[in-house]
Amino acid sequence: MKEKIYTIPLMDAFKADDECPFCFIERNLEQHAIDFVLGSGASYMEDDVRAETDKLGFCRRHYKKMFDYGNRLGSGLILTTHFKKKNKELKQQIKMFSPGKASMLSHFKKAQTDSDHPKTNIGMWIKEQQKTCYICDYYKNTYARYLDTFFELYRKNPDFKELFKASKGFCLNHFADLVENAETILSDKEKKSFYEILFPLMTENLQRVTDDLEWFCDKFDYKNKDADWKNSRDAVQRGMQKAGSGYPADPPYKADL
Repeated sequence: MKEKIYTIPLMDAFKADDECPFCFIERNLEQHAIDFVLGSGASYMEDDVRAETDKLGFCRRHYKKMFDYGNRLGSGLILTTHFKKKNKELKQQIKMFSPGKASMLSHFKKAQTDSDHPKTNIGMWIKEQQKTCYICDYYKNTYARYLDTFFELYRKNPDFKELFKASKGFCLNHFADLVENAETILSDKEKKSFYEILFPLMTENLQRVTDDLEWFCDKFDYKNKDADWKNSRDAVQRGMQKAGSGYPADPPYKADL
């Protein structure tokens, strides 16, 4: 199967010798989204983009990444129109708000932080806002298409299948995505051969990272102070990636000024 434009990033991710090719893909997509929003192309000046950022906002993590990126003016312009929209919504929510009737025992109750089950219109309004983020939505939607591409290449491209077999497996989150999607995309025959590759790949590589972490900790024993680090110097960040996705040791992504 000849490589196509949309398959190249996935092939490159599997050639990168990463702990998880889909983490590699997501990092590239996230950085592209930040560049698109705040980069030199000034997408934040486009009315259609600003309408979407006003509507969706950003999550806590991506507000921090936007701050680290360095375009303060761009962030300020985005926040200005976003806050104008929020001001209108806040006034409407306050207008709609009606305090509940206190019970006889209410003064004995302690504060709760059950944000998953808000009891007021204001709590529900805030909860809905926390579900959306312009950057999250961008790379999650594109990531879903790469999952489809993964299974297309798995079925049709022998070279890709060999890259898959030789990979370091996946982080646990992306491993779950592969299993969940394999259940709906692959035939029964394809599932059998797929899991015969995927499951040993995951167990072997999770054990590899476990061994690296154990040796990293053992190196702090004075008896091993002169022993070789082997492959354990970066075991902590690789273990964090394997467990929770992403790249904890990455420096902040900044604008290319």
